[in-house]
Amino acid sequence: MSILEVRSLKKSFGATEVLKDISFSMEKGQVLSIIGSSGSGKTTLLRCLNFLELPDGGSIHVNSETLFDASDAATQKERELRKKRLRFGLVFQSFNLFPQYTALKNVMLAKELLARELPDYKQNKKATLERIRQEAKDLLEQVGLAQRMGNYPWQLSGGQQQRVAIARALALKPEILCFDEPTSALDPELTGEVLRVIQSLKSSDLTMIIVTHEMAFARDVSDHIIFMDDGVIVEQGNPEDIINNPRQDRTIQFLARFK
Repeated sequence: MSILEVRSLKKSFGATEVLKDISFSMEKGQVLSIIGSSGSGKTTLLRCLNFLELPDGGSIHVNSETLFDASDAATQKERELRKKRLRFGLVFQSFNLFPQYTALKNVMLAKELLARELPDYKQNKKATLERIRQEAKDLLEQVGLAQRMGNYPWQLSGGQQQRVAIARALALKPEILCFDEPTSALDPELTGEVLRVIQSLKSSDLTMIIVTHEMAFARDVSDHIIFMDDGVIVEQGNPEDIINNPRQDRTIQFLARFK
């Protein structure tokens, strides 16, 4: 059974069609990499999956539940969008950490805010916060920052900040974790440390969608690769087929830039 099904997704900004009839599916635990030139629609696709943008057409289904259907107004209610966003984690190109908080607090914050909405929060506040704190510590240790929990963002390298952002996304236990060019804001020497953390998550059976220009990484870590151009899926398949033996001229021309 597919964990994610995207059917005929469309999105326009004014007269510009950014996504044109996008369809694909994923199984639980799969890693999908999306490659393509800037402006091909990759980031808009992730933003639609995270409900930061509402599609104009098509549908999104997670674990057979319809989260969005352009023909069904009941799936588009504003009050439901935050709950739906929790199904997807998103690690942005920029780190988006709160500068006034330590690495540990940045990872704790979203979970803490959600906990405050629980009816029994006041009665169980101490135990709840301690549990959230311990979970955040475990996540920072998982991404290799056990010794940096008390540091503020300005005291961390770009690679370390992005690893905090990954831990923060994991804290909410999303069903699908999305990465939007997670190394694009990093110097080349810091890129490897972030990619290694992402690759290590594959062993945890986490379902991931990764928008990336790191072709070797996409080849090595992905179960499936999609090549997008001008708002459409030009070609998709396993890494061997797409990276080493592409069939479509547009795919071949794109990949030639990385040889």
